[in-house]
Amino acid sequence: MGLRNSDSESIQDLTIVVGDESSVVRVYENGPQTGETLVVLHGWGSSSDLMAPLTRRLSAKWRTVAIDMPGHGSSPAPPSAWSVRDHAQIVSEVVRMLKIEAFALVGHSNGGRISIELASDQSLKSQPSFLVLISPSGIPRNRTAAYYVRLWTAKVLKWPFYLFPGVIKEFGLDWLKNSLIWKFLGSSDYRALTGVMKDTFVRTVNHYVVDQLPSVKCPVVVFWGSNDDAITRRQMEILVRELPDAGLFVLENAGHFGYLDQPDPIISTIQTMIDGGVR
Repeated sequence: MGLRNSDSESIQDLTIVVGDESSVVRVYENGPQTGETLVVLHGWGSSSDLMAPLTRRLSAKWRTVAIDMPGHGSSPAPPSAWSVRDHAQIVSEVVRMLKIEAFALVGHSNGGRISIELASDQSLKSQPSFLVLISPSGIPRNRTAAYYVRLWTAKVLKWPFYLFPGVIKEFGLDWLKNSLIWKFLGSSDYRALTGVMKDTFVRTVNHYVVDQLPSVKCPVVVFWGSNDDAITRRQMEILVRELPDAGLFVLENAGHFGYLDQPDPIISTIQTMIDGGVR
């Protein structure tokens, strides 16, 4: 355990077991140790450091727990391509290990997807009292023609390798996934990745939460920036429509990182929900 940004912040590396595998995650705690706890989850390719401006302001009033997901920030990559459900289990385990009794989730982008996954799965014993989601991912968007061209090209490139027996097929597909042409077919996020994080990314972006939304039992507030170029308003409207108890708040002129552009409405909403006794 160590100190980072203030005298009250502690840093822990926790070993989380998922199935028959384990991974280490870096956890940052700050703020008072009583009352509501806010568990802060960053997006894909980000880390707790990027969310620190928001977390520091939240920790002035409440206990905050920020988690670097495997392969992000100071947490090493998982041993294999863990699923979104596995990442939700990480959050549940961190809450259990820190003996947190009451908590809410504040999730940005993929952190929002993980938050929904956790809140919709009642078999995970650690359940949040409410969710604050900032441009959450996990809702399919309308695809462009270029996307379908890349998808068709990928299928054509993979097809010949399926004609070969097991070992040769696996070797060929592995070679293809590491080839230059395959890299150009992927998104910029995919091309920037190496090793197990590539497969983790593919599993993550292809995991949609629409069917799980009716199972979310707690209140949800969704924030979306009007200048967000990663998530559309249509996606957020679908999300809010399918959730049993949710509202959409538009951050005018904010982008995908609305918690950096306009943190005040987010903080005041959390204050209102905690003051209102949302549990």
